[in-house]
Amino acid sequence: MHPVNKKVKGLIQLSRVELPFSAGVCVVMGQILALGSFASISESILAFMSVFLISASILVLNDYFDVETDRINAPHRPIPSKLVTPSEALIFSLFLMTLGLIFSYLISLFALLFVIILTIIGFLYNRRYKRSGLPGNIMVSLSVGMTFVYGGASVGLPFNNIVWFFALIAALIDLGEEIAADAMDIQGDSLIDSNSLAIKYGKDFALRISSYIFLSVVLLTSVPFIMDWLAPVYLIPIAIMDISIIYPLSGLLKSDEKEARKYIRWIYLGATLGVLVFILIRLIEN
Repeated sequence: MHPVNKKVKGLIQLSRVELPFSAGVCVVMGQILALGSFASISESILAFMSVFLISASILVLNDYFDVETDRINAPHRPIPSKLVTPSEALIFSLFLMTLGLIFSYLISLFALLFVIILTIIGFLYNRRYKRSGLPGNIMVSLSVGMTFVYGGASVGLPFNNIVWFFALIAALIDLGEEIAADAMDIQGDSLIDSNSLAIKYGKDFALRISSYIFLSVVLLTSVPFIMDWLAPVYLIPIAIMDISIIYPLSGLLKSDEKEARKYIRWIYLGATLGVLVFILIRLIEN
């Protein structure tokens, strides 16, 4: 492969495109939940791209700060494998961040302020709080959940009940994933004096807590139907989400590190699929 192509491939891997894409989808979802229909094309594109770029920037920055840990936990990552240098990663992160801030400014000053706050949280987490264990996990999960709220805010409706409900669901799913991922990273995290639940109380304890959080999500998904916030047709995407959570749980608790990472990814992608199906049904209805 040509050196330039290798460099581009490394930068794309740093941004973990599927994760910023999921964040962008959650923003559009927040718009739909707030409005009851799709926002204008310009509002949707601006909101999606602003969060996509900021999320990618934060993820690149995460690799920049985690290079020593990744040499043990993930030596295949672009920086430890020398596809990308640390300085190139930092420049790429700042470039993505700048673009994300510009897109949010084009929405509104409130949206820009919202994104700046999310960016600061992401930076502080990467720089200082990743080692804090559960507090750091909560910082990340709140940031993920707030993508829904940002969607509502981008169309002038930041306090919609459904928007906040899905923000809670997203935050809990991410919190469960964060705790489970820490259970897989004990060796590397111990080198940086992490206070993760897995290091303090053991891998099995952390995975059990993660499983309880995932199960709480399944229970919470019944709330919109009990409260009559959503029509029965939306049971389809909710069922997809619930099945994608329940099915991998038994495997997650019993698997080795490699298999566990696969199950964590299944949960994330399954939840994202549920969101996409929800959007499709909303589109058909309108």
